[in-house]
Amino acid sequence: MRIKIFIIVIIIFMLPVWAFFIEPNLLFVKHYRIKNENLAGIRIVFAADFHLRSHQEYRLKQTIKKINAQKPDILLLGGDFIDGISLKKSFSLPQTALYLSKINAPYGVYSVVGNHEYWSGDIDLKKILLKHGITVLSNENTPINIKGKKLYIAGIEDSFSSEPDIDKAFKNSGQNVIVLTHSPDIFPKVPDSVILTLAGHTHGGQIRIPFYGALFIPSEFGKRYAEGLIVEGSKKMIVTRGIGTSTIHIRFNCPPEIVVIDFE
Repeated sequence: MRIKIFIIVIIIFMLPVWAFFIEPNLLFVKHYRIKNENLAGIRIVFAADFHLRSHQEYRLKQTIKKINAQKPDILLLGGDFIDGISLKKSFSLPQTALYLSKINAPYGVYSVVGNHEYWSGDIDLKKILLKHGITVLSNENTPINIKGKKLYIAGIEDSFSSEPDIDKAFKNSGQNVIVLTHSPDIFPKVPDSVILTLAGHTHGGQIRIPFYGALFIPSEFGKRYAEGLIVEGSKKMIVTRGIGTSTIHIRFNCPPEIVVIDFE
């Protein structure tokens, strides 16, 4: 009986230690294979929701190292680089952009703006990232000639904090379109012709209870777009759990991740 009580006490003690100090500092690589002959052989790495605090330079360096190890053709970023809405408590955005510029993605690095960048006030994220060779897409698209194929990345503004304009984002785009956005809530309005939509924002809920799932998802659709690969009809979307944390800096049963997508 004493042994059982001792084990229970240890578990109760270790749970907050794990949730506050261990799991948030992990970083997994989640792999997906998407069948699409038009883009076969292309590898995309997708990362979002960095939420870097002022002391997390080492965390950023390790993230860059792990992304480079995946040897992406293209890197896509889903926004929310800062922590909360306070720039004083966040890691320097220009420094973040400088580190991101060290990623070896031969066909480019592209990003959208997250809600925390909007909420923090006067941040010219587009200017800061562009200075370091990172293209920010705001309701617009860009063509990429890659391995003898033509791909379009359409960046749609965050539906949670800004004004998404799908028609504008798709203007003059051709076939083979991948949508990059911060919040997954835009997914029902994305055209069926889109190959893949990539989103973040939800963090997978950060706290996921076994057999129940996430306690809270910041989405008007509840758990429907919480995380992972979502298929609705002919459309596909991948929602990443993200890298950092928001509001409360804990994770449980929902470790941080970057996403690797191989088309075949």
